[in-house]
Amino acid sequence: MKVGIIQQSNSSDVAENRRRISEEVRRLAAGGAQLIVNRELHDSLYFCQEENTANFDLAVAIPGEATDFYGNLAKEAGVVLVTSLFERRAPGLYHNTAVVFERDGSIAGKYRKMHIPDDPAYYEKFYFTPGDLDFVPIDTSVGRLGVLVCWDQWYPEAARLMALRGAEMLIYPTAIGLESADTPEEQERQREAWTTVQRGHAVANGIPVVTVNRVGYEPDPSGLTGGIRFWGSSFVAGPQGELLYRASADREESVIVDVDMKRSEQVRRWWPFLRDRRIECFGPLTRRFID
Repeated sequence: MKVGIIQQSNSSDVAENRRRISEEVRRLAAGGAQLIVNRELHDSLYFCQEENTANFDLAVAIPGEATDFYGNLAKEAGVVLVTSLFERRAPGLYHNTAVVFERDGSIAGKYRKMHIPDDPAYYEKFYFTPGDLDFVPIDTSVGRLGVLVCWDQWYPEAARLMALRGAEMLIYPTAIGLESADTPEEQERQREAWTTVQRGHAVANGIPVVTVNRVGYEPDPSGLTGGIRFWGSSFVAGPQGELLYRASADREESVIVDVDMKRSEQVRRWWPFLRDRRIECFGPLTRRFID
């Protein structure tokens, strides 16, 4: 499969962000991309750096104007398109939602972010209700996609459940970056840990992983922190965790990566982790902690 990834910076202008995404989708599609993945919350700045009720005005209905726009774009380009939207489900009820569009522009499915962080500069619990659609892959014309979102990428349970339900690829739209107060050594440890844990999901489940991050600097509107410098580094890993492509840490990139989807079957024959799982002993995993 030819997978297109769009690593971009963002502005406060929703129309401009969409225009730039559209340009890259068309360019990647012309280059043969069959599946194109965007970063997390790509229509706006990463507004979760502060708690501000005015930011709820950025949320959109699903379906609605935003899904019409991206559905038409997917249809025009003839690609399966993974988007990441701020969903207004009802008054006072909002989600961080990935929407996947089929090549004909229809909505193939959606996933609401399950794990919601709450850290300085990442005040997502203020905005997002945890997802209620479970860890269920989305069936598309290019395969069964296990779409998760950002903070979900640290949890092996989420990746495993997607794999157990037949996901052929894990996909993570992402917005993560460097805290200015951390030392350069700590910043690099965090970036490498982020890459390593997701490559581990590929290995443990024997399927490719596609992670697309924001890039560039966004100031903190509240002025309480030094803002976020998103570390880019979007990547595609194969089913043994091998890096097929890793983008720059500080530049925009839109590229096509060839992924051998048939390789997963052979890797799972060599390393039959699913066969050897001791499922009868895993019940305690549903507990918060084992005293």
